[in-house]
Amino acid sequence: METEKIMETVRMVSDEKLDLRTITMGISLLDCIDSDSDRACQKIYDKITKKAKDLVRVGEEIETEFGIPVANKRITVTPISLIAAASGDHDYVKYALALDRAAKTVGVDFIGGYSALVQKGYQNGDKTLIKSLPEALTQTDLVCASVNVGSTRTGINMDAVKEMGEVVKKASELDYMNNAKMVIFCNAVEDNPFMAGGFHGVGESDVVINCGVSGPGVVKAALEKVKGESMDVVAETIKKTAFKVTRMGQLVGTTAAKRLGAKFGIVDLSLAPTAAIGDSIAEILEEIGLSSVGAHGTTAALAMLNDAVKKGGIMACSHVGGLSGAFIPVSEDAGMIKAVNAGYLNVSKLEAMTAVCSVGLDMIAVPGDIEASTISGMIADEAAIGMINAKTTAVRVIPVPGKKVGDTVEFGGLLGYAPIMDVSHASSAAMISRGGTIPAPVHSFKN
Repeated sequence: METEKIMETVRMVSDEKLDLRTITMGISLLDCIDSDSDRACQKIYDKITKKAKDLVRVGEEIETEFGIPVANKRITVTPISLIAAASGDHDYVKYALALDRAAKTVGVDFIGGYSALVQKGYQNGDKTLIKSLPEALTQTDLVCASVNVGSTRTGINMDAVKEMGEVVKKASELDYMNNAKMVIFCNAVEDNPFMAGGFHGVGESDVVINCGVSGPGVVKAALEKVKGESMDVVAETIKKTAFKVTRMGQLVGTTAAKRLGAKFGIVDLSLAPTAAIGDSIAEILEEIGLSSVGAHGTTAALAMLNDAVKKGGIMACSHVGGLSGAFIPVSEDAGMIKAVNAGYLNVSKLEAMTAVCSVGLDMIAVPGDIEASTISGMIADEAAIGMINAKTTAVRVIPVPGKKVGDTVEFGGLLGYAPIMDVSHASSAAMISRGGTIPAPVHSFKN
């Protein structure tokens, strides 16, 4: 039996594209706060380079010892709007540059936490950080940003929604790839190891190791063995597969934390696809019985997939967290791209799917001439889905200057490529310009 289990793991890695998507070190920067921004940035650089100096080496050792690919090594930090607010500076780009320099020194793939939490309102640091986002992302290579504009407990900050539509538009004009590094959230979580939305929450320990596990190919291969069986069998098969994958993540995460002298945080079991054939959420849904993702029944199949993944993961590890579910980015999923090109999948259907999956409208390329208010409307819709359903939702939409519907854009690496998708041409400008707050739903009052 032990030999059989070993061979099963080998097949998962070699044939079914199982990988540990990320080992992410979360680092608190609260002790780096200083009224002098130069001193604060030096403290930030010093702490990150000290705490994460062995992160890449340990990740590579674990890859070799366990035979499991670790795709990315990443860092998350305390939201910079909280750290920089003490300085009184009117521009926080220097903080982004300090993060970028530290990330390059320790050799990680990304660093997340150039972030602001404005679900109920702004403090001065939030305003300064949000204003600096386009320039900060343009001047850095590895820095990722996020802004939380709403929550189930507070409602939606529509002033922030309006501003983030304008920020996305401006960032795309400087470099459309900026928006691949920026996420707008509702109900953001504090232990997310995935980029671009990861940050280290203020309630977290000083240094934590979180793991993000991925395995769409493994789930699809398991479902190929139960063709024609009932949906009960399908759900049970996904649960059992998620259990195995999560156990692997816990082993790697606890090992990494021990070697790095950090606390083990969580395993995030998010089925995160890549552009490679066979590593696709869309292909899982099609294996369940859809001729193409986007067909009627897609949302139901995705809901079942997401729930089964969570059930299997929770049984496997007492510290499951982050986003843990199925990601449905367009550019990173060959099956999604195929469905868009065939006309089966559009933004409206994707929005419906986000009500039952992990996160939201992710890595969607749109025409460069899209109005900022239309982007804000997309953000507002996703935030409303998250707020009402008490789940995390997000928008990572990428306007591409000079591109129109039917064109494609190449992002490279794990981000793949994307067809330019059409959006509604009806205006939401008058609604967005109202600003204010959409009040929290009645079920938010749970005390």
